[in-house]
Amino acid sequence: MMAAERGASPRTLDAYRRDLDDLSGFLQSDAAGAGVDDIRRYLAYMKQQAMAPRTASRRLSCLRQFYKFLYSEGVRRDDPTAAIDSPRLSRPLPKFLTEDEVDRLLTAARALDGIKGVRATALLELLYATGLRVSELVSLPLAAVKGKQAIIVRGKGDKERMIPVGEAARDAITAYLEVRDAFIPAKAKTSPRLFPAPGRGGHLTRMAFSLLLKDLAVRAGLAPSRVSPHVLRHSFATHLLARGADLRSLQQMLGHADISTTQIYTHVLDERLKKLVQDNHPLSKLKL
Repeated sequence: MMAAERGASPRTLDAYRRDLDDLSGFLQSDAAGAGVDDIRRYLAYMKQQAMAPRTASRRLSCLRQFYKFLYSEGVRRDDPTAAIDSPRLSRPLPKFLTEDEVDRLLTAARALDGIKGVRATALLELLYATGLRVSELVSLPLAAVKGKQAIIVRGKGDKERMIPVGEAARDAITAYLEVRDAFIPAKAKTSPRLFPAPGRGGHLTRMAFSLLLKDLAVRAGLAPSRVSPHVLRHSFATHLLARGADLRSLQQMLGHADISTTQIYTHVLDERLKKLVQDNHPLSKLKL
């Protein structure tokens, strides 16, 4: 059901499988037959193991979906998780870079010699311009961007979304396309991927791109621990919202199924509202 109806990725399916196997191991029996008390004992066990609250919450979410599915299919007459409250989690603020820090990263990418510098610039410009997930970025098909002012991305749940691409990113992609063939593995001859590379997927790996970002961070004088593909995705969203973008548009560009996920970025609104009052309220400029 998760694969066919919800379009869950292989990584999500593996995570759910591990969660259900863990419960079965704890109960020493099939997880499908667990009762309310069994689930409560399992939650208490996770707490005793000092498991991170977010991990425990994710496992409970998996169990809820599992038992809801069994109930809807008539395999069970009840849902043992229906009477169990979800733990309240404090949502951490997203880590992001300032606009100046992103500029320093881009400058470091442009300073790299040869075709690797051209590719690094295209990768970084495109990521910051669109807020793509790293898996979406590295696996982009060539047809998605060639000669286009917007890209269509197939993301989580196999859902498509359209994201505008700014002029700087388009220029970086145009420059990269002139040298792209040099990255196609000799045995492959051609590639449908925008960022081809040797390997099973036929494209640049997430790990390779993450390592590239760490190197650029060092060259830009930033702490490598502060820089990652997801931090740049957060930076894209934070900077857009700070400059006046609305949450609904941001939700669509990020590919969030629920706008509550996008609301983690409203932390930037506090400073914007303060500045709005300071700059525009008639009493804010009075000196008392």
